Amino acid sequence: MSKIEIACFNPESAIIAFENGADRIELCDGLSEGGTTPNFETTKVLREKINIPIFVMIRPRGGDFTYSEAEFGQMKDDLVHLKSLGVDGFVFGILDPQDEVNIEQNKILVELATPLPCTFHRAFDRAQELENTLEKVIECGFKTILTSGQKPNVSEGKENLKKLVELSNGRIEILVGGGLRSSNIEEIRELTKANYFHSSAITDGGAFANADEVVALKNK
Repeated sequence: MSKIEIACFNPESAIIAFENGADRIELCDGLSEGGTTPNFETTKVLREKINIPIFVMIRPRGGDFTYSEAEFGQMKDDLVHLKSLGVDGFVFGILDPQDEVNIEQNKILVELATPLPCTFHRAFDRAQELENTLEKVIECGFKTILTSGQKPNVSEGKENLKKLVELSNGRIEILVGGGLRSSNIEEIRELTKANYFHSSAITDGGAFANADEVVALKNK
């Protein structure tokens, strides 16, 4: 049985994920933008309703992962504010204009999040170099990388994901996500030897997690 994180773009999906056996919630807003920072009140209400870990996305907008000083300031403020709600971790990733890991800014956010763990999200897949990028993310102090192996989805990226699990050698968790479904999780897990998997469990092109898909992901 795999550990499963469900990406939830609304509180309804988070409740569905919680009730159907998810191990962790990645809470965000902005489904069409691939995830942005969730609303403070939404997070507060949800935290009172569910007792599995909630990791919160810190991303001020869609688009690229290089931020202005004002946007970076907003990310710091949002993280501190959301941290006060008793969430369990944060999800973010900052690149420089060359699409390399911005070590300085990521370290500042990781430090602000302490003692809560941080996941470097799929900005990892925008960066160019697999091994070098992995080492930089580890250097920043992240505990997890969410990645499809620097390819559009986990099926295309499975060889890279296998390599990342080997290279990480237990120093950081490789969270496999991006086009992951109950239909391909077994094959991906067998090849990559990863332990943690990430999916929105949205099966109908809508906005809500599908309860049966959460169960299927968990039990494959």
